[in-house]
Amino acid sequence: MLDKLQKLVQRYIGDEEIVITSDMMLLTDLGLNSFELIQLVNDIEEIFSIKIPDKSLGDLKTVQNVLDYIAAYARE
Repeated sequence: MLDKLQKLVQRYIGDEEIVITSDMMLLTDLGLNSFELIQLVNDIEEIFSIKIPDKSLGDLKTVQNVLDYIAAYARE
C-alpha cells in the first residue's frame, strides 16, 4: 500500500527519486498545496475504491494518516 501511495505522491511533487516515509507531512514536508491535496485524495479514492468525505480531509495530515484511512476503508 505504501508503494502505491509513494508513486502517486511522487507524481504530484514531480520527484520520482524522493523516498516517502510514513511520518512525512503532506503539506509541509512534501510541499503539496491544498489543490494538489484534493487531487491526491481524488486519486486515492479511485485507486483504492474508497470514499473520503470532505470532513475527513483535515485528519489526513501525514502519509501514515492516509495509510491508516486506506487500511480501514479499502476493499483491496
